[in-house]
Amino acid sequence: MEFKNIDDMKIEEVIEEINAMYKKSQEEGLSEEEKERQKVLRQRYINNVKNNFRQQIAGYKKVDPSKNN
Repeated sequence: MEFKNIDDMKIEEVIEEINAMYKKSQEEGLSEEEKERQKVLRQRYINNVKNNFRQQIAGYKKVDPSKNN
């Protein structure tokens, strides 16, 4: 089975494939190759969430409680 390169996928595509693989795993099971791909897809998703969170946090400005900004 040939898969699309995970690094070239949009995050929406990653999520779709994760969900499809989960459904398949529940219905008929996954091959070892598919299990490994599922693991990599999940890690890509987690890394995306972490990066988005870091960017969000970086946008905050520390407020001086004494208001001497």
